[in-house]
Amino acid sequence: MQDHVTPRRVVILGGGFAGLFAARALRRSPVAVTVVDRRAHHLFQPLLYQCASGILSEGQIAQPLRAVLRRHHNVRCLLAEATDVDVEARLVHARRPDGGAVELPYDDLIVGVGMRQSYFGHDEFAAHAPGMKTLNDALDIRRRIYQAFETAEAAADAREREQWLTFALVGGGPTGVELAGQIREIAGHTLDREFRTIDSAQARVLLFEGADEVLGAFGRPLAHRAARTLRSLGVELHLGTKVTAVDAHGLTVQGRDGATTRFAARTVLWTAGVEAPPIAAALARATGATQDRAGRIVVEPDLTVPGHPEIRVTGDVMSLNKLPGLAEVAMQSGSYAGRAVRHAVEGRTKQPKPFRYWDLGSAAYIFRGRAVVKAGPLHLSGAIGWLVWLFVHLAFLTGFRSRLGAVLSWSVAFATSSRRERAFAWSDAEADAEADAGAGAGTPACPAPGRKAFPPPP
Repeated sequence: MQDHVTPRRVVILGGGFAGLFAARALRRSPVAVTVVDRRAHHLFQPLLYQCASGILSEGQIAQPLRAVLRRHHNVRCLLAEATDVDVEARLVHARRPDGGAVELPYDDLIVGVGMRQSYFGHDEFAAHAPGMKTLNDALDIRRRIYQAFETAEAAADAREREQWLTFALVGGGPTGVELAGQIREIAGHTLDREFRTIDSAQARVLLFEGADEVLGAFGRPLAHRAARTLRSLGVELHLGTKVTAVDAHGLTVQGRDGATTRFAARTVLWTAGVEAPPIAAALARATGATQDRAGRIVVEPDLTVPGHPEIRVTGDVMSLNKLPGLAEVAMQSGSYAGRAVRHAVEGRTKQPKPFRYWDLGSAAYIFRGRAVVKAGPLHLSGAIGWLVWLFVHLAFLTGFRSRLGAVLSWSVAFATSSRRERAFAWSDAEADAEADAGAGAGTPACPAPGRKAFPPPP
Protein backbone atom coordinates (compact mmCIF):
# COMPACT_ATOMS: atom_id res chain seq x y z
CA MET A 1 0.00 0.00 0.00
CA GLN A 2 1.37 3.43 -0.95
CA ASP A 3 2.92 5.39 1.91
CA HIS A 4 0.94 8.60 2.43
CA VAL A 5 3.95 10.37 3.97
CA THR A 6 6.60 9.56 1.39
CA PRO A 7 5.50 10.60 -2.11
CA ARG A 8 5.64 8.11 -4.91
CA ARG A 9 9.10 8.11 -6.48
CA VAL A 10 9.27 8.49 -10.26
CA VAL A 11 12.61 8.27 -12.03
CA ILE A 12 12.78 9.52 -15.62
CA LEU A 13 15.84 8.52 -17.65
CA GLY A 14 16.54 11.10 -20.34
CA GLY A 15 15.84 14.82 -20.63
CA GLY A 16 14.86 14.77 -24.29
CA PHE A 17 11.36 15.23 -25.65
CA ALA A 18 10.02 12.03 -24.05
CA GLY A 19 11.47 12.72 -20.61
CA LEU A 20 10.53 16.39 -20.67
CA PHE A 21 6.90 15.75 -21.61
CA ALA A 22 6.64 12.97 -19.03
CA ALA A 23 7.85 15.34 -16.33
CA ARG A 24 5.42 18.02 -17.47
CA ALA A 25 2.52 15.55 -17.25
CA LEU A 26 3.43 14.94 -13.60
CA ARG A 27 3.74 18.59 -12.67
CA ARG A 28 0.73 18.75 -10.34
CA SER A 29 0.88 15.17 -9.09
CA PRO A 30 1.85 14.23 -5.52
CA VAL A 31 5.02 12.47 -6.70
CA ALA A 32 8.76 13.07 -6.37
CA VAL A 33 10.26 13.11 -9.86
CA THR A 34 13.97 12.74 -10.65
CA VAL A 35 15.07 13.45 -14.21
CA VAL A 36 18.42 11.82 -14.96
CA ASP A 37 20.47 12.84 -17.99
CA ARG A 38 24.15 12.80 -18.86
CA ARG A 39 23.73 16.32 -20.26
CA ALA A 40 22.39 19.30 -18.36
CA HIS A 41 20.30 20.61 -21.25
CA HIS A 42 17.23 19.76 -23.28
CA LEU A 43 18.16 19.65 -26.96
CA PHE A 44 15.87 20.42 -29.89
CA GLN A 45 17.42 17.78 -32.13
CA PRO A 46 15.44 18.55 -35.32
CA LEU A 47 17.41 21.81 -35.66
CA LEU A 48 20.87 20.45 -34.88
CA TYR A 49 21.89 20.79 -38.52
CA GLN A 50 21.12 24.54 -38.37
CA CYS A 51 23.50 24.87 -35.45
CA ALA A 52 26.08 22.84 -37.38
CA SER A 53 25.71 25.07 -40.45
CA GLY A 54 25.92 28.34 -38.52
CA ILE A 55 22.36 29.67 -38.72
CA LEU A 56 21.38 29.10 -35.08
CA SER A 57 23.50 29.23 -31.95
CA GLU A 58 23.66 26.37 -29.48
CA GLY A 59 21.70 28.47 -26.98
CA GLN A 60 18.78 28.69 -29.40
CA ILE A 61 18.35 24.93 -29.70
CA ALA A 62 19.46 23.85 -26.23
CA GLN A 63 17.92 24.99 -22.96
CA PRO A 64 19.16 24.10 -19.44
CA LEU A 65 16.94 21.36 -18.04
CA ARG A 66 16.81 23.08 -14.68
CA ALA A 67 15.55 26.28 -16.31
CA VAL A 68 12.93 24.46 -18.37
CA LEU A 69 11.63 22.61 -15.29
CA ARG A 70 12.20 25.34 -12.69
CA ARG A 71 8.48 25.79 -12.01
CA HIS A 72 7.93 22.07 -11.57
CA HIS A 73 8.50 22.04 -7.82
CA ASN A 74 8.22 18.25 -7.56
CA VAL A 75 10.99 17.68 -10.10
CA ARG A 76 14.72 17.56 -9.49
CA CYS A 77 17.40 17.17 -12.14
CA LEU A 78 20.45 14.96 -11.77
CA LEU A 79 23.49 15.12 -14.05
CA ALA A 80 24.41 11.46 -14.35
CA GLU A 81 24.36 8.53 -16.78
CA ALA A 82 22.19 5.51 -16.01
CA THR A 83 24.25 2.32 -16.27
CA ASP A 84 22.01 -0.46 -14.94
CA VAL A 85 18.62 -1.26 -13.42
CA ASP A 86 17.91 -3.62 -10.51
CA VAL A 87 14.28 -4.52 -11.14
CA GLU A 88 13.97 -6.62 -7.97
CA ALA A 89 15.14 -3.85 -5.64
CA ARG A 90 13.70 -1.17 -7.96
CA LEU A 91 16.97 0.73 -8.15
CA VAL A 92 18.59 2.65 -10.99
CA HIS A 93 22.39 2.60 -10.90
CA ALA A 94 23.97 5.73 -12.37
CA ARG A 95 27.40 7.31 -12.73
CA ARG A 96 28.16 10.97 -12.05
CA PRO A 97 30.57 13.00 -14.23
CA ASP A 98 33.28 12.59 -11.58
CA GLY A 99 32.91 8.81 -11.73
CA GLY A 100 31.00 8.51 -8.47
CA ALA A 101 28.14 6.01 -8.23
CA VAL A 102 24.52 6.93 -7.55
CA GLU A 103 21.60 4.67 -6.61
CA LEU A 104 18.10 5.94 -7.30
CA PRO A 105 15.14 4.05 -5.82
CA TYR A 106 11.91 4.21 -7.83
CA ASP A 107 8.28 3.21 -7.69
CA ASP A 108 7.82 4.05 -11.37
CA LEU A 109 10.52 4.18 -14.02
CA ILE A 110 10.09 6.03 -17.33
CA VAL A 111 12.83 5.38 -19.87
CA GLY A 112 13.32 7.97 -22.61
CA VAL A 113 17.05 7.80 -23.32
CA GLY A 114 16.76 8.15 -27.10
CA MET A 115 19.14 6.63 -29.62
CA ARG A 116 22.75 7.19 -30.60
CA GLN A 117 24.60 7.10 -33.91
CA SER A 118 25.18 3.68 -35.44
CA TYR A 119 28.03 2.79 -37.79
CA PHE A 120 26.63 -0.66 -38.54
CA GLY A 121 29.45 -2.51 -36.83
CA HIS A 122 32.21 -0.19 -38.08
CA ASP A 123 32.78 2.02 -35.05
CA GLU A 124 36.23 2.85 -36.41
CA PHE A 125 34.48 5.13 -38.94
CA ALA A 126 33.50 7.52 -36.14
CA ALA A 127 36.99 9.00 -35.85
CA HIS A 128 36.79 10.32 -39.42
CA ALA A 129 33.03 10.61 -40.00
CA PRO A 130 31.26 12.21 -37.01
CA GLY A 131 27.53 11.73 -36.58
CA MET A 132 25.07 14.37 -35.48
CA LYS A 133 23.07 13.37 -32.42
CA THR A 134 24.41 15.74 -29.73
CA LEU A 135 25.26 19.41 -29.37
CA ASN A 136 28.97 18.57 -29.31
CA ASP A 137 28.52 16.71 -32.61
CA ALA A 138 26.92 19.77 -34.21
CA LEU A 139 29.72 22.08 -33.03
CA ASP A 140 32.33 19.60 -34.28
CA ILE A 141 30.65 19.44 -37.68
CA ARG A 142 30.44 23.25 -37.82
CA ARG A 143 34.19 23.42 -37.21
CA ARG A 144 34.91 20.79 -39.85
CA ILE A 145 32.80 22.52 -42.50
CA TYR A 146 34.22 26.02 -42.12
CA GLN A 147 37.73 24.79 -41.40
CA ALA A 148 37.66 22.86 -44.67
CA PHE A 149 37.16 26.07 -46.67
CA GLU A 150 39.90 27.84 -44.71
CA THR A 151 42.33 24.97 -45.25
CA ALA A 152 41.50 24.84 -48.95
CA GLU A 153 42.30 28.55 -49.21
CA ALA A 154 45.76 27.93 -47.70
CA ALA A 155 46.53 24.77 -49.69
CA ALA A 156 49.26 25.15 -52.31
CA ASP A 157 48.46 21.93 -54.18
CA ALA A 158 45.40 21.90 -56.47
CA ARG A 159 44.64 18.24 -55.72
CA GLU A 160 44.70 18.85 -51.99
CA ARG A 161 42.53 21.95 -52.43
CA GLU A 162 39.96 19.89 -54.32
CA GLN A 163 39.89 17.29 -51.54
CA TRP A 164 39.20 19.96 -48.92
CA LEU A 165 36.40 21.35 -51.08
CA THR A 166 34.70 17.95 -51.31
CA PHE A 167 32.12 17.07 -48.65
CA ALA A 168 30.73 13.54 -48.41
CA LEU A 169 27.59 12.72 -46.43
CA VAL A 170 26.54 9.15 -45.67
CA GLY A 171 22.76 8.74 -45.29
CA GLY A 172 19.89 10.15 -47.31
CA GLY A 173 17.37 10.61 -44.51
CA PRO A 174 16.17 14.04 -43.29
CA THR A 175 19.45 14.87 -41.52
CA GLY A 176 21.59 14.00 -44.53
CA VAL A 177 19.36 15.86 -46.97
CA GLU A 178 19.12 18.94 -44.75
CA LEU A 179 22.86 19.06 -44.12
CA ALA A 180 23.70 18.55 -47.81
CA GLY A 181 21.46 21.46 -48.76
CA GLN A 182 23.01 23.63 -46.06
CA ILE A 183 26.57 22.98 -47.22
CA ARG A 184 25.64 23.87 -50.78
CA GLU A 185 24.01 27.08 -49.53
CA ILE A 186 27.11 27.92 -47.50
CA ALA A 187 29.39 27.28 -50.47
CA GLY A 188 27.32 29.12 -53.05
CA HIS A 189 25.92 32.02 -51.03
CA THR A 190 27.27 32.51 -47.51
CA LEU A 191 30.96 32.37 -48.47
CA ASP A 192 30.53 33.98 -51.87
CA ARG A 193 33.41 36.41 -52.60
CA GLU A 194 35.01 35.94 -49.15
CA PHE A 195 38.06 34.01 -50.39
CA ARG A 196 40.82 35.11 -52.73
CA THR A 197 42.33 31.80 -53.86
CA ILE A 198 39.38 29.43 -54.01
CA ASP A 199 35.89 29.70 -55.44
CA SER A 200 33.72 28.33 -52.65
CA ALA A 201 30.84 27.79 -55.07
CA GLN A 202 32.89 25.04 -56.73
CA ALA A 203 32.69 22.87 -53.61
CA ARG A 204 31.32 19.39 -54.25
CA VAL A 205 28.71 17.81 -51.99
CA LEU A 206 28.32 14.04 -52.35
CA LEU A 207 25.36 12.28 -50.74
CA PHE A 208 25.48 8.48 -50.39
CA GLU A 209 22.34 6.46 -49.67
CA GLY A 210 21.89 2.70 -49.59
CA ALA A 211 18.26 2.82 -50.77
CA ASP A 212 17.02 3.80 -54.22
CA GLU A 213 15.86 7.24 -53.13
CA VAL A 214 16.46 9.90 -50.52
CA LEU A 215 13.78 10.63 -47.90
CA GLY A 216 12.18 7.26 -48.58
CA ALA A 217 9.89 7.59 -45.55
CA PHE A 218 8.22 10.62 -47.15
CA GLY A 219 6.85 8.59 -50.06
CA ARG A 220 7.94 8.45 -53.69
CA PRO A 221 6.42 11.77 -54.91
CA LEU A 222 8.13 13.88 -52.24
CA ALA A 223 11.31 11.80 -52.47
CA HIS A 224 11.52 12.56 -56.20
CA ARG A 225 10.90 16.27 -55.61
CA ALA A 226 13.58 16.35 -52.93
CA ALA A 227 16.07 14.57 -55.20
CA ARG A 228 15.30 16.97 -58.04
CA THR A 229 15.83 19.97 -55.75
CA LEU A 230 19.11 18.58 -54.41
CA ARG A 231 20.44 17.96 -57.91
CA SER A 232 19.45 21.47 -58.98
CA LEU A 233 21.52 22.79 -56.07
CA GLY A 234 24.53 20.79 -57.22
CA VAL A 235 24.38 17.93 -54.73
CA GLU A 236 25.66 14.70 -56.31
CA LEU A 237 23.42 11.78 -55.34
CA HIS A 238 24.88 8.27 -55.18
CA LEU A 239 21.96 5.94 -54.54
CA GLY A 240 22.08 2.21 -53.92
CA THR A 241 25.59 2.45 -52.46
CA LYS A 242 27.25 1.03 -49.37
CA VAL A 243 30.22 2.64 -47.62
CA THR A 244 32.91 0.04 -46.93
CA ALA A 245 35.79 2.21 -45.66
CA VAL A 246 36.36 5.70 -44.29
CA ASP A 247 39.63 7.42 -43.44
CA ALA A 248 41.04 10.93 -43.08
CA HIS A 249 41.31 11.36 -46.85
CA GLY A 250 37.99 10.01 -48.10
CA LEU A 251 35.78 6.95 -48.33
CA THR A 252 35.32 3.80 -50.38
CA VAL A 253 31.87 2.94 -51.67
CA GLN A 254 30.44 -0.28 -53.08
CA GLY A 255 27.74 -0.10 -55.76
CA ARG A 256 24.92 -2.49 -56.59
CA ASP A 257 27.17 -4.40 -58.99
CA GLY A 258 29.74 -5.03 -56.25
CA ALA A 259 32.32 -2.69 -57.76
CA THR A 260 34.07 -0.32 -55.34
CA THR A 261 34.91 3.32 -55.96
CA ARG A 262 37.21 5.58 -54.01
CA PHE A 263 36.16 9.20 -53.36
CA ALA A 264 38.72 11.69 -52.07
CA ALA A 265 37.09 13.97 -49.48
CA ARG A 266 38.65 15.53 -46.40
CA THR A 267 35.22 16.05 -44.75
CA VAL A 268 33.01 12.99 -44.29
CA LEU A 269 29.84 13.29 -42.21
CA TRP A 270 27.76 10.31 -41.04
CA THR A 271 23.98 10.74 -40.96
CA ALA A 272 22.90 7.11 -41.40
CA GLY A 273 21.62 4.70 -38.80
CA VAL A 274 20.88 4.74 -35.08
CA GLU A 275 21.22 2.25 -32.25
CA ALA A 276 20.08 2.08 -28.65
CA PRO A 277 22.49 3.18 -25.90
CA PRO A 278 23.94 0.59 -23.47
CA ILE A 279 21.31 1.22 -20.79
CA ALA A 280 18.67 -0.27 -23.13
CA ALA A 281 20.56 -3.57 -23.27
CA ALA A 282 21.01 -3.48 -19.49
CA LEU A 283 17.27 -2.95 -18.99
CA ALA A 284 16.46 -5.76 -21.44
CA ARG A 285 18.76 -8.14 -19.53
CA ALA A 286 17.22 -7.18 -16.21
CA THR A 287 13.60 -7.53 -17.36
CA GLY A 288 13.86 -10.18 -20.05
CA ALA A 289 12.46 -7.71 -22.58
CA THR A 290 12.95 -8.23 -26.30
CA GLN A 291 15.03 -5.84 -28.39
CA ASP A 292 14.73 -5.21 -32.12
CA ARG A 293 17.69 -5.06 -34.52
CA ALA A 294 18.56 -1.51 -33.49
CA GLY A 295 18.32 -2.35 -29.77
CA ARG A 296 14.94 -0.72 -29.16
CA ILE A 297 12.90 -2.31 -26.39
CA VAL A 298 9.66 -3.99 -27.44
CA VAL A 299 6.83 -2.71 -25.23
CA GLU A 300 3.18 -3.47 -24.56
CA PRO A 301 0.44 -1.25 -26.06
CA ASP A 302 0.47 0.79 -22.82
CA LEU A 303 4.27 1.31 -23.20
CA THR A 304 5.11 -0.93 -20.24
CA VAL A 305 7.79 -3.60 -20.35
CA PRO A 306 6.17 -7.09 -20.38
CA GLY A 307 5.91 -8.35 -16.81
CA HIS A 308 6.90 -4.99 -15.32
CA PRO A 309 3.97 -2.56 -15.20
CA GLU A 310 6.09 -0.11 -13.19
CA ILE A 311 8.52 0.40 -16.11
CA ARG A 312 7.51 2.37 -19.21
CA VAL A 313 9.71 2.91 -22.28
CA THR A 314 9.08 5.97 -24.45
CA GLY A 315 10.42 7.85 -27.45
CA ASP A 316 13.00 6.61 -29.93
CA VAL A 317 14.18 3.72 -27.73
CA MET A 318 10.75 2.03 -27.65
CA SER A 319 9.65 -0.44 -30.31
CA LEU A 320 5.90 -0.38 -30.93
CA ASN A 321 3.99 -0.79 -34.19
CA LYS A 322 7.03 0.33 -36.22
CA LEU A 323 6.63 3.92 -35.04
CA PRO A 324 9.34 6.19 -36.46
CA GLY A 325 11.96 7.92 -34.37
CA LEU A 326 10.40 11.38 -34.55
CA ALA A 327 10.23 14.14 -31.98
CA GLU A 328 6.44 14.04 -32.10
CA VAL A 329 6.42 10.32 -31.21
CA ALA A 330 8.66 11.08 -28.23
CA MET A 331 6.47 13.96 -27.07
CA GLN A 332 3.24 11.98 -27.27
CA SER A 333 4.64 8.81 -25.69
CA GLY A 334 6.29 10.80 -22.89
CA SER A 335 3.03 12.58 -22.12
CA TYR A 336 1.16 9.27 -22.20
CA ALA A 337 3.59 7.65 -19.74
CA GLY A 338 3.42 10.63 -17.38
CA ARG A 339 -0.37 10.63 -17.43
CA ALA A 340 -0.44 6.89 -16.78
CA VAL A 341 1.62 7.36 -13.62
CA ARG A 342 -0.54 10.31 -12.57
CA HIS A 343 -3.73 8.29 -13.00
CA ALA A 344 -2.27 5.45 -10.95
CA VAL A 345 -1.36 7.86 -8.15
CA GLU A 346 -4.87 9.31 -8.25
CA GLY A 347 -6.24 5.81 -7.71
CA ARG A 348 -8.02 5.44 -11.01
CA THR A 349 -8.90 1.80 -11.55
CA LYS A 350 -10.07 2.05 -15.15
CA GLN A 351 -7.75 0.26 -17.54
CA PRO A 352 -5.87 2.88 -19.60
CA LYS A 353 -6.40 2.91 -23.33
CA PRO A 354 -3.47 1.71 -25.45
CA PHE A 355 -1.06 4.36 -26.65
CA ARG A 356 -2.15 5.83 -29.94
CA TYR A 357 0.14 8.00 -31.99
CA TRP A 358 -1.41 10.91 -33.85
CA ASP A 359 0.69 11.48 -36.93
CA LEU A 360 1.11 15.22 -37.37
CA GLY A 361 3.46 14.74 -40.29
CA SER A 362 7.14 14.93 -41.15
CA ALA A 363 9.14 17.80 -42.60
CA ALA A 364 12.61 18.28 -44.07
CA TYR A 365 14.26 21.59 -44.94
CA ILE A 366 16.34 21.38 -48.12
CA PHE A 367 17.29 24.91 -49.12
CA ARG A 368 16.22 28.47 -48.42
CA GLY A 369 12.54 28.63 -49.36
CA ARG A 370 12.38 24.92 -50.18
CA ALA A 371 11.19 22.10 -47.94
CA VAL A 372 9.07 18.96 -48.12
CA VAL A 373 6.24 18.21 -45.71
CA LYS A 374 4.16 15.06 -45.34
CA ALA A 375 1.07 15.16 -43.11
CA GLY A 376 -1.26 12.25 -43.78
CA PRO A 377 -2.57 12.58 -47.35
CA LEU A 378 -1.18 16.12 -47.57
CA HIS A 379 2.12 16.39 -49.47
CA LEU A 380 3.73 19.82 -49.72
CA SER A 381 6.99 21.01 -51.22
CA GLY A 382 8.66 24.19 -52.40
CA ALA A 383 7.80 27.54 -50.79
CA ILE A 384 4.53 26.32 -49.25
CA GLY A 385 6.28 23.35 -47.67
CA TRP A 386 8.95 25.70 -46.35
CA LEU A 387 6.37 27.98 -44.68
CA VAL A 388 4.71 24.98 -43.02
CA TRP A 389 8.14 23.73 -41.89
CA LEU A 390 8.84 27.17 -40.41
CA PHE A 391 5.59 27.25 -38.44
CA VAL A 392 5.94 23.70 -37.11
CA HIS A 393 9.47 24.18 -35.82
CA LEU A 394 8.65 27.51 -34.21
CA ALA A 395 5.71 25.90 -32.42
CA PHE A 396 7.82 23.18 -30.85
CA LEU A 397 10.92 25.17 -29.88
CA THR A 398 11.25 25.28 -26.10
CA GLY A 399 10.92 28.74 -24.56
CA PHE A 400 9.93 32.18 -25.82
CA ARG A 401 13.53 33.41 -26.03
CA SER A 402 14.47 30.47 -28.25
CA ARG A 403 11.56 31.18 -30.56
CA LEU A 404 12.34 34.88 -30.76
CA GLY A 405 16.03 34.23 -31.32
CA ALA A 406 15.28 31.69 -34.05
CA VAL A 407 12.95 34.11 -35.84
CA LEU A 408 15.60 36.85 -35.81
CA SER A 409 18.35 34.48 -36.96
CA TRP A 410 16.20 32.99 -39.70
CA SER A 411 15.18 36.46 -40.88
CA VAL A 412 18.81 37.50 -41.27
CA ALA A 413 19.93 34.20 -42.81
CA PHE A 414 17.06 33.89 -45.29
CA ALA A 415 17.16 37.56 -46.33
CA THR A 416 20.92 38.02 -46.67
CA SER A 417 22.42 34.48 -46.81
CA SER A 418 24.72 35.45 -43.95
CA ARG A 419 25.31 33.23 -40.94
CA ARG A 420 26.45 34.74 -37.68
CA GLU A 421 27.30 31.48 -35.91
CA ARG A 422 30.48 30.60 -37.79
CA ALA A 423 33.03 30.67 -34.98
CA PHE A 424 35.16 27.57 -34.50
CA ALA A 425 38.40 26.63 -32.78
CA TRP A 426 41.33 24.87 -34.40
CA SER A 427 41.79 21.31 -33.17
CA ASP A 428 45.46 20.40 -32.70
CA ALA A 429 44.50 16.89 -31.62
CA GLU A 430 42.66 16.31 -34.88
CA ALA A 431 45.58 17.67 -36.91
CA ASP A 432 47.93 15.22 -35.20
CA ALA A 433 45.51 12.33 -35.78
CA GLU A 434 45.12 13.17 -39.46
CA ALA A 435 48.88 13.47 -39.88
CA ASP A 436 49.40 10.09 -38.23
CA ALA A 437 46.63 8.53 -40.34
CA GLY A 438 48.11 9.95 -43.51
CA ALA A 439 51.60 8.73 -42.68
CA GLY A 440 50.29 5.32 -41.72
CA ALA A 441 48.42 4.98 -45.01
CA GLY A 442 51.50 5.76 -47.03
CA THR A 443 50.23 9.24 -47.89
CA PRO A 444 52.37 12.29 -47.13
CA ALA A 445 51.11 13.83 -43.93
CA CYS A 446 49.75 17.37 -44.05
CA PRO A 447 51.41 19.20 -41.13
CA ALA A 448 49.45 21.66 -39.08
CA PRO A 449 50.19 25.35 -39.73
CA GLY A 450 53.29 26.47 -37.93
CA ARG A 451 54.76 22.97 -37.75
CA LYS A 452 57.64 21.51 -39.71
CA ALA A 453 57.27 18.22 -41.53
CA PHE A 454 60.33 16.03 -40.91
CA PRO A 455 61.14 13.04 -43.10
CA PRO A 456 60.76 9.61 -41.53
CA PRO A 457 63.91 8.05 -40.11
CA PRO A 458 65.77 5.68 -42.45
